[in-house]
Amino acid sequence: MLQRKVPYLKFAFANPYNLSLLIGAVAASVLTMNPLIALVALGGEAIWLLHAPGSERLRHLLWDPRFAELKTVYETQQRAARMQLLSSADRQRVDRLVALKKDMERLANQNPSFTTELLNAELVKTDRLVESFLDMAVTCARYEHYLDSVDLTALDRDRDRWDRAIRDGAADTPQVDIAKKNLAVIMKRFEKVQEIRRYLTVARGQLDLIENSFRLLADQIVTMQSPQELSGQLDELLTGVEAIKQSSADTERLLASMGLSNNA
Repeated sequence: MLQRKVPYLKFAFANPYNLSLLIGAVAASVLTMNPLIALVALGGEAIWLLHAPGSERLRHLLWDPRFAELKTVYETQQRAARMQLLSSADRQRVDRLVALKKDMERLANQNPSFTTELLNAELVKTDRLVESFLDMAVTCARYEHYLDSVDLTALDRDRDRWDRAIRDGAADTPQVDIAKKNLAVIMKRFEKVQEIRRYLTVARGQLDLIENSFRLLADQIVTMQSPQELSGQLDELLTGVEAIKQSSADTERLLASMGLSNNA
């Protein structure tokens, strides 16, 4: 995973201009058999690495844009890989949400009431919401795929069959014991289906809420007087997301306790 902290030292060293000068100087030292060239180059490199990473101007002009570019490429690649699990409609929803997030960032940066430090703290939350949106969409896709694989009509017939076997059989016989065990498994499968349906209802509603809220925030952000106005709405969305994550965790625990694969 791409680190959140900007690697200024790495950027200062591992850039083509610096490496070209350093390697060129060392090569010239070897070719001319003059170690002084290499010593001067290494000394200059040490001074560069000591001061360049801490330069606010260089950070603003070179390192921060470079990190932002790498971060965008990395996140785009990771998002594309995870989106392969989604339907075409859900992939389009994720793309729309990413576009809305970028619009919000652009509009927020144009609002003179927002300081850079406070704004960046709030915009990190939009990144978390986009990631949570994708996580929930993937989980929904996985659960919907499972539901599509379940033949509820056949499952209902099996329930009736084993229920009749229990009613018609003699108590405490091996046949009735087996029927009871089969019926218990069938009922667990019904329970699994109902739990997944409950999760899907809530999760799909939360996906709609995040998307609609991003649209609203993009409309409101131009006239906001402070980042706190943005913060309150983003925090509310994050709270809802955490509740959905807990619901998903509860569902997964239920499925695991049944001894059934949640990837079925």
